[in-house]
Amino acid sequence: MPLSDRIDRVAQRYNREYRRESFELPEEVEAMPIFREWASGKLQQRIASPFWEIAKPKKNQRCLDLGCGVGFLIYPWTTWEAAFYGRDISAVACEALKSRAPQLNSKLFKSVTRGGAHHLEDDYEEGFFDLVISTGVSCYYPPDYWERVLSGVRRVLKPGGQFVFDVIDPDSELAEDWAILETYLGAEVFLEDLSDWEKLIRSTGTKHLSSRSGELFSLYKVRWSSV
Repeated sequence: MPLSDRIDRVAQRYNREYRRESFELPEEVEAMPIFREWASGKLQQRIASPFWEIAKPKKNQRCLDLGCGVGFLIYPWTTWEAAFYGRDISAVACEALKSRAPQLNSKLFKSVTRGGAHHLEDDYEEGFFDLVISTGVSCYYPPDYWERVLSGVRRVLKPGGQFVFDVIDPDSELAEDWAILETYLGAEVFLEDLSDWEKLIRSTGTKHLSSRSGELFSLYKVRWSSV
């Protein structure tokens, strides 16, 4: 599938969720416990990666959240006092942030741009950010796409800047059922071995600083030796 088509499918899947539109799924899928958790809103709370536990944004830092959704409205950015820059492929999420985030804190909310995580050079200066975050994104794309993302993130990070992101753990108890659910919601999920992800990370010259395993995703913090 062409990358543009894949991005469009993921965007449509999340646009529908943010609009609270109904999804008509087969009865056997709706009978799955994971679907009932998703429909109740409990699943996202359970599987979300708490990036701040391994890389808490600091006061006055410039932070870029790739695949941000409406995270500025949910996570405690006002407590962190860090400048938020968001990027997402969902038009609905971007519009929600543009309309509501300045009311929450116009000083910390800097901007949100619509686009994929691989075209950062179009909107951000080289060496601009202290911290780049991307959770819940990599699972929808093949590793070669993520290699492009890593290259773009390296460019926009300041020297010493950190990149925090998560990848799905295919061996987790939730992985297979979650992949089935996401497929029926409209977005295919890639279940790559963690060892393959770690090889890819090392191949880009990053230094693995720390990691944390969750129920579905494994969270990584890295930086580049030359950044």
